[in-house]
Amino acid sequence: MTTTDDDTERCEPPERRGRLDRRHFLEAAAAGVAGIAVGAVAGCDSADRAPSRTGVGADPTTDPTTDPTADATAERARPGSPDWRIRSVGPPDAVEGYTDTVSVEPGEEFGLYVSTTAPGLRVAAYRIGWYGGAQARLVWRSGRVAGRVQSGPRMVTYTDTVRADWERTLAVRTDGWPEGAYLLRLDAENGHQRYVPLIVRSASAAGRTVLMHAPATWQAYNLWGGYSLYEGENGAYGTRSLAVSFDRPYDKNGAEKFLVYERAAVVLAERLGIPLAYTTGVDVHLTPSVLRDATAVVSLGHDEYWTPEQRRHVTRARDAGTNLAFLGANTCYRRIRLEQDGGTGPVRTVVCFKDDYRNDPYLVEHRTMVTTDFRAPPAADPESSLTGVLYEGFPVDAPYVVHGADHWIFEGTGAKRGDSFDHLVGVEYDRVTPGQPTPSPLEIVAHSPLVCAGRDSHADSAYYTVPGGAGVFASGTMRWVEGLMAGTGENGRNHGMDARTGAFVTRTTENVLRAFAAGPAGRTRPAPRDNVRSVYGHAATESQERLPPGA
Repeated sequence: MTTTDDDTERCEPPERRGRLDRRHFLEAAAAGVAGIAVGAVAGCDSADRAPSRTGVGADPTTDPTTDPTADATAERARPGSPDWRIRSVGPPDAVEGYTDTVSVEPGEEFGLYVSTTAPGLRVAAYRIGWYGGAQARLVWRSGRVAGRVQSGPRMVTYTDTVRADWERTLAVRTDGWPEGAYLLRLDAENGHQRYVPLIVRSASAAGRTVLMHAPATWQAYNLWGGYSLYEGENGAYGTRSLAVSFDRPYDKNGAEKFLVYERAAVVLAERLGIPLAYTTGVDVHLTPSVLRDATAVVSLGHDEYWTPEQRRHVTRARDAGTNLAFLGANTCYRRIRLEQDGGTGPVRTVVCFKDDYRNDPYLVEHRTMVTTDFRAPPAADPESSLTGVLYEGFPVDAPYVVHGADHWIFEGTGAKRGDSFDHLVGVEYDRVTPGQPTPSPLEIVAHSPLVCAGRDSHADSAYYTVPGGAGVFASGTMRWVEGLMAGTGENGRNHGMDARTGAFVTRTTENVLRAFAAGPAGRTRPAPRDNVRSVYGHAATESQERLPPGA
């Protein structure tokens, strides 16, 4: 049974950080869809990745001698593979797998770890894109690989971290694989299938728009083995993991968070034909040079878990003139650490103690790295200084209401002030929050009234600029990327959003991506009209902390 937003009556304020119900709610809302490395490698252009290994023979469908950075226009013109979708997930142990890295550069090798009850399987690598509407292309297919049932979950007791620690099934070289977001589909001989997500990342993003995927957030919600950062034994919050490992499969179809909150934005960006680069939050943490001279960085639909290093590197890119687009809500809310913890690669564990931060071993000597919410002590640094908006709560289902209809972001939508789009605000929302650090000048372009468990509030879309020329847009709703699929039949019912909403979100996102791809929007587009005081009235008092741009 598909669970909708209306199935819960709770509205959790941000002060309550033990969010078991929130985790359950987000999973249900998506159910309708098919040694410490941080101290050693943070801030470095590290080459400390998994060494090359001997690969298993395969049948690539792309010429391995092809330059992996081949012309993106030619790649986009290739015929797609409409059969990329899973037909049968089957029971949890039918087939499942994970990689030993969240990303590789073209030509690098990764290990794939698979457990299946079938005697054999094949692996197909699909690159996500437009491809004339097929939305993916088969880039590589393995030969037959013998199947085996691997061991059950293994627990690291201090942090209740679940790992699989399986034997490697095969090594895969990515010669000839273009940069992009990939779904590895495991096709077992028992007729069942699952995905394993992988990003083939860009070494440089100069002159390109960076799509920044969020594997740390995927992993935070991953309940494989019965534990996530939200729940543990018997589904209790108090027994949750304090750290989660990439060395295990993702639950459900293997790529749910990517499919719901990221895929549609990738497809749209590819269709527009703007120069693109691909990376992950983990890679921005490790290798900040990937953002150097990028025209824009796009944070996708649910990008909650950031390291302080990732935040610092994105902020520096903004201040150097790189535009930022936040297409979700609840972005950069949790402060995490990335650690090795004996896994398969240099950074394989996401640490987040949340409200148990007093047990975090970093509390005494590294207070700025204690893993609680960014806005919380002992090193409070609210996310609004970067995003312009502040996460406020969940769950909510409300219309999105246009405020600044003449803003360039809404060009061509036909929207007028006060026009609304049902169900677009949800399931979590952000707002401009007087009294919290807020860049200036900032313009509220959508101001959407809502009620959450009897509490009146608003969700805001906002736009601001900094002296270096960068423009920053935040949608203020977690459903923005889902809205790209509204009325298409993709992703189930999309919370009841209709084709009119889908057309509005698509055109608005096209406007943002095209403008941001052209260079610093603060130099080419009209300046924001600072309207926080006029929108919020008394709340925007002189005591409100307004940051100078770029602070």
